[in-house]
Amino acid sequence: MLSIRNAGITDIPLIRDLCYKIWPQTYASIISQKQIAYMLEMMYSEKSLHHQITDEGCRFIFVYENNKPVGFASFSEIVPSIYKLHKIYILPNQQGKGTGKFVLYHIMNTIKPEGATILRLQVNRRNNAKFFYEKLGFTVTLEFDFEIGNGYVMDDYMMEKKII
Repeated sequence: MLSIRNAGITDIPLIRDLCYKIWPQTYASIISQKQIAYMLEMMYSEKSLHHQITDEGCRFIFVYENNKPVGFASFSEIVPSIYKLHKIYILPNQQGKGTGKFVLYHIMNTIKPEGATILRLQVNRRNNAKFFYEKLGFTVTLEFDFEIGNGYVMDDYMMEKKII
């Protein structure tokens, strides 16, 4: 049975633990190990996660299967009525079981009463997750590259789904 739990500052170690179990495997065939290490430090250090939660207003949630954490997500309102899914990561052995869909629908059901009309996300152009998002009704609205420091570039799609 799947369930969701809100996360806070005290949960940063669990976010990091899950991230290090999921992230390297997810991106191993897409970006170099050096870029993975750089991005993990940039986005998932204790300091960075603390900043995301306290200063950027990112809400983190965990998804559990039978009381065991199997993934996490983060989202926030970026402008009135437009929200962004910043992160959604599910353990590899949990993928393909509907867990990601469960998390996304939970987020959409959470933000809709808050006035959300659009949920946006970014996905690497070589990440097969793009097809998962398309199955759930997300469409590509923009293709872009942007520098993230240390000579690395993210080449992503911006996707969005209307919240009805």
